Amino acid sequence: MFYDVFVFAGEKSADLHGEKLLQALYAQNPHLKIAGVGGPRMRAVGMHCILPMEEFQVMGFIDVFLALPKLLRQFYFVAREIQRLNPKAVVTIDYPGFNLRMAKHLKKKGFQGKLVHFICPSVWAWGKKRIPLMAKNLDLLISILPFEKQLFADTSLQVAFVGHPLAERLKTYGYQECFVPSGKKLVALFPGSRRKEIERNLRLQLDACRELLEKNSDFHIALSVSDEKFLPPMKEILKEKGWNENEISLVPISQSYELMKAAYLAIAKSGTVTLELAMHRVPTVVVYGVSKLDKIIAYDILRIRLPFYCLVNIIAQKEVFPELIGPHFTLQNLKEKVESLLKEPNRIKIQSECDAVIKQLGQKETSQEAAAEILKMI
Repeated sequence: MFYDVFVFAGEKSADLHGEKLLQALYAQNPHLKIAGVGGPRMRAVGMHCILPMEEFQVMGFIDVFLALPKLLRQFYFVAREIQRLNPKAVVTIDYPGFNLRMAKHLKKKGFQGKLVHFICPSVWAWGKKRIPLMAKNLDLLISILPFEKQLFADTSLQVAFVGHPLAERLKTYGYQECFVPSGKKLVALFPGSRRKEIERNLRLQLDACRELLEKNSDFHIALSVSDEKFLPPMKEILKEKGWNENEISLVPISQSYELMKAAYLAIAKSGTVTLELAMHRVPTVVVYGVSKLDKIIAYDILRIRLPFYCLVNIIAQKEVFPELIGPHFTLQNLKEKVESLLKEPNRIKIQSECDAVIKQLGQKETSQEAAAEILKMI
């Protein structure tokens, strides 16, 4: 069967972006035939799935290394399917280690369709050597951060900034009723979306909050639970640290935006969640605990040296949210940063700078714009 577009999404966030993109593509051209790799959201929209996204969900340097034989088999299977289906365009979403190699492989094999990548990899952080390779192998890069287009100004690669999907999502999000205890200021904890992140971040977050509660009885703590499967290890850590059910609320991921909207301040693992918090104007301390091995890989082998690691600060090109990464993430440092967010002048300044970041991200209909760019290519 003939297909117009092949879409690849290899992780949960890409499945979410892929769902919106497919809806926009079908809205702009209902006759499109689309196949690909995707998760439950993309499959529900009507894409013909050749392999479920769940087969590709591997994160972290060590986990990727251990899963390498399986990933290689999947890589060549997907490549053969693309060549067999011969679509007019291949659209890969995020997942750059896999997807940029796929673009290079297809180009080498003589694939004649357009190669499009949606969501630029963090070439501004590390992997700057990817820039000329992307320019050589891609026909279009769809960018969601305002400063990325300039990184490719010296290349021939066409780059389209379509705005950030979070801005689009928040515009239409229907907030439910808030759960905050009456008369309390809410401190929101976001320890991470993977077990290792929770184990490295949550204990210090809880210790800092314990001291905060001892000094300020008008605060209440709420803990974001990114997945139900993490409830048992989270409860073990809470028990270990002596927290009871009356002192802390466990909030499911489905209510994370309600949590952000209600929060007075937050302590959050570095990642996309910090951008979501900025868009809710929540003063936040950004943290990231790393293992010794990951520190060696990131700092000594990959030589990642950045003035900022938090996405909000990278977009603003200055410190909006204080960040404690790796060895700087200590209880004393965290307590000091949290205390600073209780001071009204600091809070006003941070919220003003969050407004500036929101303005930079723009008010574009990201999915519609991305779909229009892809359809122009074919």
